Amino acid sequence: MIIYFYKIIDEFGCFSNFAHYSFIIDGKSWMTSEHYFQAQKFANTQYEEIIRLLDNPMKAAEMGRRRELPLREDWEQVKDEIMRKAVLEKFKQNESIRQILLSTGTNEIVEKTTNDYYWGCGKDGTGKNMLGIILMEVREQLS
Repeated sequence: MIIYFYKIIDEFGCFSNFAHYSFIIDGKSWMTSEHYFQAQKFANTQYEEIIRLLDNPMKAAEMGRRRELPLREDWEQVKDEIMRKAVLEKFKQNESIRQILLSTGTNEIVEKTTNDYYWGCGKDGTGKNMLGIILMEVREQLS
């Protein structure tokens, strides 16, 4: 069985980076994993803190995608590891969703998005599904 997720209101919506499950990394609280991920594009700049304090993940995503801001030079090399760190901490620090993740057993987890061929499966299912892969890796670590 394949477990699909995308919208936070769906059955497995807690797998979304937009789902409101806060966690702490390096002594700072993050509202969502989307906040953390987008902020790390600008680590050690004023934009990191601005994104951290935004009141919803869509605003964090929008700001993180602004290309006029100074994107860190190593972003392509570190983005997967940053996502792993955010997802791991989110599920380590939130018991209720950790149990949901663990309840998926060995099933494949796929972010069913039509417009993202890296983090999700893309419109035609040929995407890399890196977020789903990371969720399965985190599930294995936590089990």
